[in-house]
Amino acid sequence: MYSATQVPIEGEDSAGRVGGVLCERYQVRRVVADGGMGRVYEALDLVEQRNVALKVLHPEVANEEVAVERFKREFEVSAQLSSVHIIDVLDFKPSGDGSYVLVMEFLYGEELRATLKREGHLAPERLVRMLSQVALAMDEAHQKKLVHRDLKPENLFLCQTSDGDMVKVLDFGSVRDNTNNAKKLTVMGTTIGSPFYMPPEQAQGLDSLDGRADVWALGAIAYECLTGQVPFKGVNGPSILLEILTKEPQPPSQVSSTAKIDIPGGVDDALLRALKKMVGLRTTSVGQLADEVGRGYGLEGDHHAWARTTESELGQRIASRLRALMDTTTAVRSRVSATDAFFGEREGLGVSLSPPAPSSPAGAPSSRRGAAPQSGASSGVPSSPTLPMTRRPVWMVAAAALLVGVVLALLII
Repeated sequence: MYSATQVPIEGEDSAGRVGGVLCERYQVRRVVADGGMGRVYEALDLVEQRNVALKVLHPEVANEEVAVERFKREFEVSAQLSSVHIIDVLDFKPSGDGSYVLVMEFLYGEELRATLKREGHLAPERLVRMLSQVALAMDEAHQKKLVHRDLKPENLFLCQTSDGDMVKVLDFGSVRDNTNNAKKLTVMGTTIGSPFYMPPEQAQGLDSLDGRADVWALGAIAYECLTGQVPFKGVNGPSILLEILTKEPQPPSQVSSTAKIDIPGGVDDALLRALKKMVGLRTTSVGQLADEVGRGYGLEGDHHAWARTTESELGQRIASRLRALMDTTTAVRSRVSATDAFFGEREGLGVSLSPPAPSSPAGAPSSRRGAAPQSGASSGVPSSPTLPMTRRPVWMVAAAALLVGVVLALLII
């Protein structure tokens, strides 16, 4: 791939920007991507002498007040967040040709979606490092009561380095700001988020949405990274949301495409806990999710350390423990029949497929349920009560009633 100073200036694109200078500063070199909202260009910053990415709204979108506000919000949110794992948005201003432009750092690499399309799944060490880096980004956002709401493989960008992937979280334009007096952007006929990665409370348009919605989305992404399949399927948005509201995902280890991939019981447990339909039973933070997945693979420490550990080193540590973990998992599964994690029976029966976790270093946060919340959720995050099996019919009726939320989600967020 050429840098901005090497790539030749191409002919005019449909908007006539290639070869010109936007905002009296950015020399547009080429089109990088095109989408429903806008077009992304590679450009040369004539002041800083570095390559940047310019995201410019399409003219018809630039006339929509809400679209412009979301565009502006992406810049404002970036200014609040310091994590190196969030794309740096440098500026927001009118483009000078009737639209608006976001100026961002230019990234070399590819979206996670492209990686999954090519490779099918991620190796355990690559997944643990990715989740750990995303946790550093998202836990900071959640502490500031910012909920991304649109985490998906297209919004996780993998920059390749000699140590492994350097992850960047993209597109905070759909963020929900739960701080007091934050401006709410609501528009009829708009759905925020991809249905494959949308938690039940977001599908229902609940006002109580917090950082645990992003935990669900990351759990679904991790599930797909291991199995090559999304946990909930459907032919369209409503059918996907119907599955999310009424069905329980298979444990990743039992998905057919993972037949030749070793997935320990602790990893199954970690992802199923992140995909709990009841928010109070769900993993409380992305950091906790990353910790539980890593410890499910037998790693010692936590996501703060794993985010900086090379993929090769993580791979060696996982390989040294994996066979013993799988032997333990097989023995446990031979004694325990499958239970419905939706209603918490496994917890109520005291059953876990997780082998004993390695001890954490002194002072390391606990990854077990009941630990202090690490996300931006309020300090009053409810504990994880056990629901008796006799209440299943009530919850099944309730789940059916919540399908009304699917219709609401397609109208109002």
